[in-house]
Amino acid sequence: MASRTNQRVLLGGALLCTALLAGADSWRLSAAESQPQAAVSAANFPIASAARLAGDAKQTRFVLDLDQTVTFRTVTLADPYRVVVDVPQLNFQLPAGTGIGGRGLVKAFRYGLVMPGGSRIVFDLTGPAKIANSYVLEAANGQPARLVLELEEVDRAAFVPTIPPENRPDLRPAIADAPPATVPAAPAPDTAQQKADGRPVVVIDPGHGGIDNGTQSSGESEKNLVLAFGLALRDRLEKAGKYRVVMTRDDDTFIPLNDRTKIARNLKAALFVSIHADALPKAEGDAQGATIYTLSDKASDAEAQRLADAENRADAIAGFNLAEEPTDVADILIDLTQRETRTFSNRFARLLMAEMKASVRMHKHPLKSAGFRVLKAPDVPSVLVEIGYVSNKGDLGHLVSEGWRSKAVGSMAQAIDGFLAKRLATAGPSN
Repeated sequence: MASRTNQRVLLGGALLCTALLAGADSWRLSAAESQPQAAVSAANFPIASAARLAGDAKQTRFVLDLDQTVTFRTVTLADPYRVVVDVPQLNFQLPAGTGIGGRGLVKAFRYGLVMPGGSRIVFDLTGPAKIANSYVLEAANGQPARLVLELEEVDRAAFVPTIPPENRPDLRPAIADAPPATVPAAPAPDTAQQKADGRPVVVIDPGHGGIDNGTQSSGESEKNLVLAFGLALRDRLEKAGKYRVVMTRDDDTFIPLNDRTKIARNLKAALFVSIHADALPKAEGDAQGATIYTLSDKASDAEAQRLADAENRADAIAGFNLAEEPTDVADILIDLTQRETRTFSNRFARLLMAEMKASVRMHKHPLKSAGFRVLKAPDVPSVLVEIGYVSNKGDLGHLVSEGWRSKAVGSMAQAIDGFLAKRLATAGPSN
């Protein structure tokens, strides 16, 4: 494993510790299953204070200012051309809008948390390029510590991805030499307690997170809006005490799509609710109101297909396209279990629409369907709720309003109560 990594990954410091990667990945899933505590304060992590690009379409340099040196690893990918830089978790204090514009070989770049203890910077390139040099400079002569990446243009024939395409499905977000204190130990799941609890499990899935901002408008990011909504829904459900509520994320962390589904399946969840907030491209006009999506093989309309395509790209946005979908899911999609689950999902969607339309504005076509990867758990009723459009001024005003959020959360909690009370009465507890 180490020799293969040496061939494929350029390191700015020590090599990536495979054991650390495995431990961090297991922590992400285990912690999500047992409702992790709030992340360590961002003040404990190295601070990134500024980032800049220089150069032209032949040679481009990226510089990241830091308050201390860090180790890193770099990876190049094709189709589309990207450069991925993994570092220990950083406290990004970059000016608003950083990375939206590009220069030279870089169209744009994005940054954020991909897992507890690990951050990532992803560069979208204008074409094939190689990493001519990458290094970290210590603070000196009044200058802060800096991470420097130098890119050079190459033609497609000369471009060599750091990671061959056939190996990409096995990749997971990784960090290089993160201090041990930044990666919490994986808590052992208490299966006995789970069995003793006996309450139905409701999984709430705030979309996006970390390096994946989702849609953005007027300084607001979808990842933050839906996290606030998800936490409010969790608090409302937990206060009633009828369900065991699990969040796929309760902080600004990136979670791959398949891992979100695995959490629900591993816990034998009675319901999976994914929370999002859409944005319509200006060329397609304006839209407003909440929309409820369920899984289908064929999209109900062009807008549903557009949204599913966008949401299904989440893993690519984070830098790597992870496994398309687990084999067991692919094999069971035509099974009766899947059909029954879709029936329950559709039933909950209709109930949720009835409850929500009494308290919040709904889209003119509030029930839609498409092939969302995050809804493909074959044995867990699942819906994806777009609570509004961040591209619509009125909707955005609601999304940032605590009063509106409280009303919307209340109607959603009512729908969950109605759905699970009826289902459990006929089928018994799911776990």
